[in-house]
Amino acid sequence: MGKLAVKPFTADYLHRLTDDTGIFQHTKFGIPDRSKGYTSDDNARALIAAVMLHKSSQDSKTLNLISIYSSFLHHAQNENGSFRNFMDYQRVFMEQVGSEDCLGRCLWALGFTLSEASVPDNIQNTCRYMINQALSHVKSLTSPRAMAYAMIGLTHMLETSQALTYKFPYPSMKQEDPDFLPQDQIASLVEELAMRLHTQYQANKGDSWLWFEDSITYGNAMLPWALFKASQLTSLLQHTEQFRLTAKESLDYLASVTFAQEGYFKPIGSHGWLTRGQEAALFDEQPIEACEMLLACIEAYKVVGEPSYYAKASLCYDWFHGRNSRQESLIDAQTGACFDGIHASGLNLNQGSENIVSYCMAKLVMQHE
Repeated sequence: MGKLAVKPFTADYLHRLTDDTGIFQHTKFGIPDRSKGYTSDDNARALIAAVMLHKSSQDSKTLNLISIYSSFLHHAQNENGSFRNFMDYQRVFMEQVGSEDCLGRCLWALGFTLSEASVPDNIQNTCRYMINQALSHVKSLTSPRAMAYAMIGLTHMLETSQALTYKFPYPSMKQEDPDFLPQDQIASLVEELAMRLHTQYQANKGDSWLWFEDSITYGNAMLPWALFKASQLTSLLQHTEQFRLTAKESLDYLASVTFAQEGYFKPIGSHGWLTRGQEAALFDEQPIEACEMLLACIEAYKVVGEPSYYAKASLCYDWFHGRNSRQESLIDAQTGACFDGIHASGLNLNQGSENIVSYCMAKLVMQHE
């Protein structure tokens, strides 16, 4: 199957949304809205995008972004390993602890950063430290999406064995030391989380409803994506075939309600979502849903090998460029920014960080597949 023609991505707009603290959460049209401050959620996603960019360019400007975003997460982490999320423009966190999803997203970003060899050792050591601090919270996660985010970060580490080992300038580090990340402990956590998702899915599906919950809301594709990644760890986990089957069945169902007959991707609208037995909300369509569905479909293509998954990933990418319900591009031709989504009345002309990061991730993934 032919690849999409993808122009090189420039990180100019990403830099414009980032100061020496982190990436701003929102914008007023195309400038940072300082009144809305920052979030760990957005800095975690931005860290993933920056690492992907650095893999391609390995330039000092992109490395600086990695340092800023990882430093934000380090500052956001509490002494007990949990993470705060919302920070105002005065650099004061507005809560004592963030949501489970926030912790999961941070683990996704930190694990992904560890899996990329081009990231300097000193930054990777900091990521290992933060993951080690946060591991005690993983077992208590109850949010399916938080579990999925955490699983993806931890599986990235297990796929890259050197990610588990600190790179210190002395040889005395041993596996018994508290700062070493033990493979068996992390594999056990992934197995437990994957089995919880699998069990929840099996208990909830039925009556032509093949999903983990009684509603399809946000971050949906992360659930099958996480199970696909777990299914590949055949030498470390016990129930990988069950995880693969659940991942495929649930992703196929999600695709059946998010790809229009006219041949384009249409995510579940955030104004009402999709409740079991009812019709899906048509709007708002969010860029993050196109990005995460693309990531899940690419993973399915790698695991299952069916070209239809690559074709669906391509449609998710095309969604950004006008193959969507409005037939309008979400990419600002002047700045390279990504609009905030599709309303019933047209585009949301704000251009916040979640959206440019989603586009950046989608573009770089398709560029390298």
